[in-house]
Amino acid sequence: MQSKLRVRIVLLLIALVLSSCQKRTKKLIGVVPKATSHLFFMSIHAGALDAARDFGVDMLWNGPREETEFSRQIEIVDSMVAQRVDALAISATDHTALVAPVKRAMDAGIPVTVFDSGLDLTGYVTFVATDNYGAGVIAARKLAALVNGKGKVAELMNKPGGMSTGDRERAFEATMAKEFPAIQVVDRRYGMADRAKSRDAAENILTAHPDLDGLFASAEANSLGAMQAIKARGMSGKIKLVTFDFTDEHVAALKDGTINVMLVQDPHRIGYEAVRSLVMKLNGQTPLRQMDLKARVIVKQDLDKPDVQALLFPKWREQK
Repeated sequence: MQSKLRVRIVLLLIALVLSSCQKRTKKLIGVVPKATSHLFFMSIHAGALDAARDFGVDMLWNGPREETEFSRQIEIVDSMVAQRVDALAISATDHTALVAPVKRAMDAGIPVTVFDSGLDLTGYVTFVATDNYGAGVIAARKLAALVNGKGKVAELMNKPGGMSTGDRERAFEATMAKEFPAIQVVDRRYGMADRAKSRDAAENILTAHPDLDGLFASAEANSLGAMQAIKARGMSGKIKLVTFDFTDEHVAALKDGTINVMLVQDPHRIGYEAVRSLVMKLNGQTPLRQMDLKARVIVKQDLDKPDVQALLFPKWREQK
């Protein structure tokens, strides 16, 4: 009986999927972020929604809650292939683990755009992301200037396997080694894309190196953890901190001197351009193969500038 019931449920689900495909009047674009819990990806969601509205397509948004859940992201990609979305955009949690499911989508005739974080794969429509290696170079140079070109610094990294944050981290280390020989990178630890784990890692760095001069945190969650650890020790302003991405807490920390320099992406545009590239492909056009967007350097004095206000406090957040 249970076996027959399972068969009936499966047949019903297939029928529902086929029915929805037959009733579809607009092209459906699936968008799969690395995570749904971070403000960065919420902003990408808003940009993708705006593009879907502007270009008259439907969008299906689904992703794992956290960046470390690559097995869940694989399930989501396979589910979208089974639903026969017309096109797919993905920010891969891991640049190798997601190759097989994305290739399955391509082999099924579904055009794929990769956004934010790359894959060890060719054949995609467009890759749209921040110039992450360039941003890592900027981070190194800004932190070096803050510590007057000498001393000890550390790096609080995001997680293994992510290409976007990995590019920032590699660029930071390479630039420090090449351009600033009087600066030692004395510690490197992962925060595993988690605020609490990042705080623990930052606490361990500060404990191991009480004479630390500066710290670079390469993403949203580890930036938040670094800020919390520095504030808890009453060391705001004493340790120079360069962060990546933003939240309201980042802005407050920039105002109170905990953060010295904040590197900021334009996630709304990343989401918008990812969907736009796929609409172009579906319409027989040829979008750009690669879009490298520049990270914005923001210091406390920039916070009242209209363009910075628009970037940090987009209209979609007011509408939530």
